[in-house]
Amino acid sequence: MKNLLILIFMIFFSSNLNAQDKDNKKMQIPETVEQEATVNIGGKSISYKVKAGYLTLKSEMGEEEANIFFMAYTKKGENEPKKRPLTFSFNGGPGSSSVWLHLGVLGPKRVLMTEEGEALPPPYELVDNDFSWLDETDMVFIDPVSTGYSRASEKDKAKDYHGFEGDIESVGKFIRSYLAENKRWASPKFIIGESYGTTRASALTDHLINKYGLYLNGVILVSAITNFQTAYFTEGNDLPHILFLPSYTATAWFHKKLNNRLQALTLEEVLEEAREFAETDYTLALMKGDQLDEAQRKTIIKEIAMYTGISEEYIDRANLRLNIHKYRKEVVRDDYASVGRFDSRYIDDDLNPNGEWGDKDPSYQPTIHGPFSTLINDYLTRELGFTTHLPYEILTGRVWPWDYKPYVNQFVNTADDLKRAMHKNPEMKVWVANGYYDLATPFFATEYTMNHMGLNKKLKDNVLMTYYPAGHMMYLEKQSLIQMKEDAVKFYEDSIK
Repeated sequence: MKNLLILIFMIFFSSNLNAQDKDNKKMQIPETVEQEATVNIGGKSISYKVKAGYLTLKSEMGEEEANIFFMAYTKKGENEPKKRPLTFSFNGGPGSSSVWLHLGVLGPKRVLMTEEGEALPPPYELVDNDFSWLDETDMVFIDPVSTGYSRASEKDKAKDYHGFEGDIESVGKFIRSYLAENKRWASPKFIIGESYGTTRASALTDHLINKYGLYLNGVILVSAITNFQTAYFTEGNDLPHILFLPSYTATAWFHKKLNNRLQALTLEEVLEEAREFAETDYTLALMKGDQLDEAQRKTIIKEIAMYTGISEEYIDRANLRLNIHKYRKEVVRDDYASVGRFDSRYIDDDLNPNGEWGDKDPSYQPTIHGPFSTLINDYLTRELGFTTHLPYEILTGRVWPWDYKPYVNQFVNTADDLKRAMHKNPEMKVWVANGYYDLATPFFATEYTMNHMGLNKKLKDNVLMTYYPAGHMMYLEKQSLIQMKEDAVKFYEDSIK
């Protein structure tokens, strides 16, 4: 009997220790910080409240699953939810925090850049954003699990969120929970995503309807990629070669690599020609494959060279197909440099001028990486007083490998999700913002995707396409930032009846 009691005690003690160890592994949540401030937008003073903290995702049994870091901006004096829109914002990656849209275009603070969108020397400067969207909408910036300060409740559970399905589920759960906790279900609701964030946003439009009966007023896709077939340069997939060509033309035009006739045209005029060539003669030539006769081949090579600024010899060796990563190097090889992928206006010397690929993306380092990383950390810790031992993950590789299920052995395509959501919710408006110099998610690829969704004719007017003479983060360029704000005002007005 005595031995039995000892055994029971040991089992009980051991289970308590295991539970305690498990609790010790759980993330410690810092206190939420709140401040009030004002910003001048369009000549008007806007008073607002900013909140930085965590929303804990829980299972239906109340168990902690993940702690999502967010920052929310709420205009003061707007007490009736039905009259005040609420926009949820995130970036992409996968593995990106929400910092780019937050401090680049939407929030009441922005990273100060040159008029052209180039970085100023460190330590950089955060200024009031007089083109913020806060006069139009309250905003919540979401950092998905493992980005920013967001983490899974238990470290070994993080991989559950590092994939298409877990990501959609967790961000959708965050949106529902935030609406419930802050009593904002009655507000007009919007989501905005950039890059892979547009993949997420498009999937969420249908997921939110199916899971929660949550119908959006609008979705904003900045530098969209919803059909991955348009951008993956895999063997046998000719679509990207066609759809990237007009962006190659824009790049060559900017760097003065085209012939005199094309250089004399405006950007819009030269792109109209490039579009026409890409969707007719170039498409037909690639469709013929090895059946293309020699005379036709020589003609097409000359035209590709004319619209891309690449030599005929290189195009011949590349079998008429220009890979994006090699193009970035080849178009300015004579300058011993490469152009940016996020924004091909940027150019920088390569460590290896004779290499096949560029050494770095000059439109990322140092253009945006240093300023945005420095200033989000300074803003959170010094200005807002948010303290944590965690590093703020700007753009992290800790989410890889990313699980793309259910898209196994096929291209990801969330344009279908967006289509289904638009048919279920015909009042929802869609705004797609494109940068002409974006070599990550080219505008012509986005046009192709939107034109192949098979939307009901009644819904086509629900889609707004806008274009800016800049790159993936078009808002870095001052005139594009201004134009985006003007387009945003109109979009919100049109989306709320």
